[in-house]
Amino acid sequence: MAIDKLQSFYRNKRVLVTGHTGFKGSWLCLWLKELGAELSGYSLPPNTNPNLYSILNLGIPETLADINNKQSLIKHFQEYQPEIVFHLAAQPLVRESYNDPIGTFQTNVAGIWNLLDAIDKTPSVKTIIVVTTDKCYRNQATGIPFVETDSMGGHDPYSASKACVEIICESWRSSFLSEYGKPSLATVRAGNVVGGGDWATDRLLSDCIKSFIAKQPIKLRYPNALRPWQHVLEALYGYMILAEKLYSFGDDFAEAWNFGPKVDNQATVNDIASMAAELWGIENMIEYQILNNFHEADLLRLDITKSTTRLDWAPQWDIRQTLVETVDWYKKWHQGSDMVEHSLSQIKRYTIN
Repeated sequence: MAIDKLQSFYRNKRVLVTGHTGFKGSWLCLWLKELGAELSGYSLPPNTNPNLYSILNLGIPETLADINNKQSLIKHFQEYQPEIVFHLAAQPLVRESYNDPIGTFQTNVAGIWNLLDAIDKTPSVKTIIVVTTDKCYRNQATGIPFVETDSMGGHDPYSASKACVEIICESWRSSFLSEYGKPSLATVRAGNVVGGGDWATDRLLSDCIKSFIAKQPIKLRYPNALRPWQHVLEALYGYMILAEKLYSFGDDFAEAWNFGPKVDNQATVNDIASMAAELWGIENMIEYQILNNFHEADLLRLDITKSTTRLDWAPQWDIRQTLVETVDWYKKWHQGSDMVEHSLSQIKRYTIN
């Protein structure tokens, strides 16, 4: 979809983003706001300092509350009457899911039930995009890229919770959304998303930037792990295209979708850290911190054939460009630049490629 068509579609559309104070949610809101959407957000307050949400100063109508506060969630839906819902609110960290497995399942699994119930009580909703993860697949480390019809699984609590979300959404579609006039729901599974403004714990590039600024060695837990790295704008562009297709064509697109990089755009954790150090302009200082108490898959690959053929979406930036844009964002922030202007300029560069 050409960007001008995307702008024409989203202008004046009522859009709700849950998890709007998070990394991906903040980027999504900035982009949708630039496209002219009538935005509202529902999320907990940001949990890091600094955080992208505060830096971008989005100034959209919002409710700062837990996704498990059902009455608050329903009230938000009733007040803002969204047409399109992007559900990003989640506990998104693998290691945190080991520390708090019950909280992870409460947020990710009970949270989706609360969201679907609120949508059921809000006739204005036409389109729902539920964001899960590439880790929802049953990973047996075969090296074969996952397709959307592969089995769900999850060794760790986070991955298992997201697999549950996928199963719940499929069940909800079949049970309650098959009638004419009901909302159309799709789930989206992205690879390892990176970009400026992510300060969450245990994020590779976030940890690298913190190390660069502090002039300390980068500590890598799984240096040889191969991941499908992609810039956050790649995934968000796919989500927005899919939402338009759902809105316009309904159940023809109400399925699960993979959004990842091209096969040759994958790299190990060690490779990413080394390239980031080079782009920051410092000597590559890497230490290996091998941990045996947490499971983490060594290999993840996504098959994006369905998204490229049916949505006319394709990755724009290779791994080098992804890291150039990401490291440059953090450099500009560290130098005190206007990050709203710089972030919008990155979106513009992405869309004119």
